[in-house]
Amino acid sequence: MKFTPYNIKNQEFNKAVRGYDRDEVKAFLEAIADDYDRLLQANQSLSKEFENQTDEIREFKKLEKSLQNTLLNAQESSSKSLESAKKQNQLIIKEAEIKSAQMLEKAKEEADSLRDAVLKLREEKILIVARIKALIETQSGLLDMTSAQTDLPDEKFINKSPESKSDVDVDDILEKLL
Repeated sequence: MKFTPYNIKNQEFNKAVRGYDRDEVKAFLEAIADDYDRLLQANQSLSKEFENQTDEIREFKKLEKSLQNTLLNAQESSSKSLESAKKQNQLIIKEAEIKSAQMLEKAKEEADSLRDAVLKLREEKILIVARIKALIETQSGLLDMTSAQTDLPDEKFINKSPESKSDVDVDDILEKLL
């Protein structure tokens, strides 16, 4: 049988010859019923509070689990980002090294090309100087021959010996031309 404050207050007892005082029993039963009613209300209140607390704990546990997952994801994301940044830095460094090696190689090739061009120009200069010398000597020889064949009595040409026919200084002419 389930006890309620109403059942306790209205409980009837069999009458006996030498029984208890009815008023005392009724007062006692009413006091017990009132205490029982307070205890039931307190129990219900505590049960509701317990349920609310249990619900809050469940929510907090869900929130805690969510925060832990978020923290783990953030840690994984940051470590992935860090690894990605390291890899990207390594790629940038390798790319820069490759570009610098290419630029260095290109500069060496250009330097070699310029060196070859300078050597070629020097050879051409030597060849041109030799040709000019030969041309001047040829022209000087022609001048000597023409002046010897002319009938003009010029003392310069008459008194000269065959060794000193050419008073033309080829090097002096070349210096003036260059």
